Amino acid sequence: MSHLFSPFTLGSVLLDNRIVIAPMCQYSAQDGLATDWHLMHWGHLALSGAGLFILEATAVTPEGRISPLDLGLWSDDTEAALGRALDAARQHSPIRWGIQLAHAGRKASVAAPWTGGARVLPGVLPEQGGWQTVAPSAVPFQDSDPAPASLDDTGLHRIRQAFADAARRAHRLGLDLIEIHAAHGYLLHQFLSPLSNARTDAHGGTLEGRMRFPLAVFDAVREAVPAGMTVGVRISATDWVPGGWDLAQSQVFAQALRARGCDFVHVSSGGLSGEQQITLGPGYQLPFAEALKREVGMPTIGVGLITEPEQAEAVVASGQADLVGLARAMLYNPRWPWHAAARLGARVHAPPQYLRCQPAGLRDLFNLP
Repeated sequence: MSHLFSPFTLGSVLLDNRIVIAPMCQYSAQDGLATDWHLMHWGHLALSGAGLFILEATAVTPEGRISPLDLGLWSDDTEAALGRALDAARQHSPIRWGIQLAHAGRKASVAAPWTGGARVLPGVLPEQGGWQTVAPSAVPFQDSDPAPASLDDTGLHRIRQAFADAARRAHRLGLDLIEIHAAHGYLLHQFLSPLSNARTDAHGGTLEGRMRFPLAVFDAVREAVPAGMTVGVRISATDWVPGGWDLAQSQVFAQALRARGCDFVHVSSGGLSGEQQITLGPGYQLPFAEALKREVGMPTIGVGLITEPEQAEAVVASGQADLVGLARAMLYNPRWPWHAAARLGARVHAPPQYLRCQPAGLRDLFNLP
């Protein structure tokens, strides 16, 4: 039996297999509202046969969006729009659904990547939707960027509450799990890293201080939803910069999360500094996931240039990670799990409308939803 296609329980959520569609920003919302693009995109990937689909980074406040085109979940209108697209997509698939709640911090207020990703200057180009960014400290992502405003206690409380409110909305929408985004250089990662957090109050300085606000956000989300709802965190295990956030600190953070009832950790890396030096290669981030799984004992999603079924199978079989996350590989081949099941001698869910597409010799490939 294939390890990749064996079931797994993530918190209270039973997954049919270990394949996770990782969050991928679509930059296709209108004022935070999900659009027909999301309906089409989500419905498309819902038929992939993966066990879990985590929706893209979804901002908990308007200024927490990466770009003016980011998805949001901060109001009744954004909740209703997300629900409309979600309801249409999930009625034809047994895939389990999660959402990544996020705040971009100092990396907010930028243009969509296919327009060059140029920064939208707050207050200078308002017609392009720019706004004043916020962060732990007035330290810009790049020297040429406008400085973010350092968050005061009122701002910290407001953002913590926004995460909790968005979590309640996610639960009302019937999502199976919540992933808190503390990776890739966004706000919670900015608090964790000494490269971006220069505070001298209780939310800076020592590792304990730098972890304080991200842990407070986790506590707020955990308290906002029923005890049985699965809640996890995505982290960057290292900044790939000397003197920055690293694996040893990630292990301490993950231990603290586990003690608070965190159900899983989704292990990525980088994104905080333009000085990062990353050596790319197949599975280049898996050693971080493996180390955290071994040292912390929390269910772990591993990512990083996992492209081949045999590679993914080995990750799970060897215990490097409990689940594998696919992002760009899934966009390129939205039926990746079908082909993986065929190569690994497994079965995968598919809609009955597609049963006749099974190639000769693979008549037992599909399960009906």
